[in-house]
Amino acid sequence: MSPDNAARRGHMNLKVLLPTEVLVDQPVSKVIAEAENGEFCLLPRHIDFVAALTPGVLSFYSEDGTECFAAVDRGVLVKCGQDVTVSTYKGVTGTNMAELQSMIEERFLDLDEHERKARTALARLEAGTLRGFLDLKEKLHG
Repeated sequence: MSPDNAARRGHMNLKVLLPTEVLVDQPVSKVIAEAENGEFCLLPRHIDFVAALTPGVLSFYSEDGTECFAAVDRGVLVKCGQDVTVSTYKGVTGTNMAELQSMIEERFLDLDEHERKARTALARLEAGTLRGFLDLKEKLHG
């Protein structure tokens, strides 16, 4: 089916890609996602679009009108013609919005805190190593 026919039929092709699997691959009539500057909605006839996503719930409507959800970590959404592709590091699908929202808070946002702590520890380790090399250099040349 050509992209124009898909738009006339009122659907887009949504793919949500994780590093190890395809989480969602189905025709949809509407996609709602969240970027840094707020929530936005994509419909089949919208122009091509790119957005950096924040951790949140991606909602989409199947061709029969059923609302579906996917919790996604930070990622990138690209709409090109009738294809909407979301690439994200982590994601899960579900039918209960409250359950997915709590998953985001527990898994994705908590992991960000762990990543921050790990980066801080690594920076301290690097600084300590550099100080050690500078001290060694002074002893050898001092």
